[in-house]
Amino acid sequence: MTTTTLVSEEVREALHEGRPVVALESTIIAHGLPRPRNLAVGVELEESVRARGAVPATVAVLDGVARVGLDRAALTRIAEDPSVRKLGHRDLAPALATGATGATTVSATSRLADAAGIRVFATGGLGGVHREWRETQDESADLRLLAEVGITVVCAGVKSILDVPATLQRLETLGVTVAGYGTATFPGFYLSSSGEPVDWTLRTPAEVAAVIRAREALGRPWSALVVANPVAPEEQLDPELHDRVLARGLAELREKGVTGQAVTPFLLEYLTVHTDGASLEANLAAVRGNVRLAAEIAEAYAAGGR
Repeated sequence: MTTTTLVSEEVREALHEGRPVVALESTIIAHGLPRPRNLAVGVELEESVRARGAVPATVAVLDGVARVGLDRAALTRIAEDPSVRKLGHRDLAPALATGATGATTVSATSRLADAAGIRVFATGGLGGVHREWRETQDESADLRLLAEVGITVVCAGVKSILDVPATLQRLETLGVTVAGYGTATFPGFYLSSSGEPVDWTLRTPAEVAAVIRAREALGRPWSALVVANPVAPEEQLDPELHDRVLARGLAELREKGVTGQAVTPFLLEYLTVHTDGASLEANLAAVRGNVRLAAEIAEAYAAGGR
């Protein structure tokens, strides 16, 4: 790690001793939830990791220093400071050079956690290929970055506002392994299933850990392992409500001429408002389930090395 990256003492010691560590992104805290609930959720997710015997490593950039593992004061700042920026991996160098403070997305968190030696990362949903890609060429930076790091990402699929089949095809092209956890179909973020099949199904944390070790034995070239963990059916957003609101949101998006990076936040906010917050609750249910599973995978992986 460089002098512009600070790994907390707790995380550093856990990695040195071969104990389980789980990376957590900070964008959901800074930009994904309303205040003050965002801080409560951030604390809850870290406690969930600890309850399963692993060490949480929430990632962010504070005053030009990339932090892998936050204390309570840093976590509170990320949650409460409205000037906190949103940082993808392309933004890391300018953020470090200019002393900026920002929350890390999937791509930035993956890059920093992987560089620190963390093998497991939990998030909500990945970015992906946007609808109408032929016209916009709009694709999340998450995908290419995942082709360059060896981390395992536990997620609830990709955001359902995206082109899921095209995203899966893109991940295949980039050589990123995708496995469903206890499912033969790819999850749909708010929904338990997108209806798209996956090639591999893994059923226990030990089985996922075995895949991680097999990948390490194979060596380079590195790429991520995506473990797609569906939200429980009883906690998913009602599929009919989801489809109806998303269709209206896409129509309004076109009417207003929203494009580029503004598309995802527009649609996510539209879903939250027009489902009376039900999409947000499904999102949180997915994140909680992913964090629990990631901690169990990290523990199984660490146990295999002891």
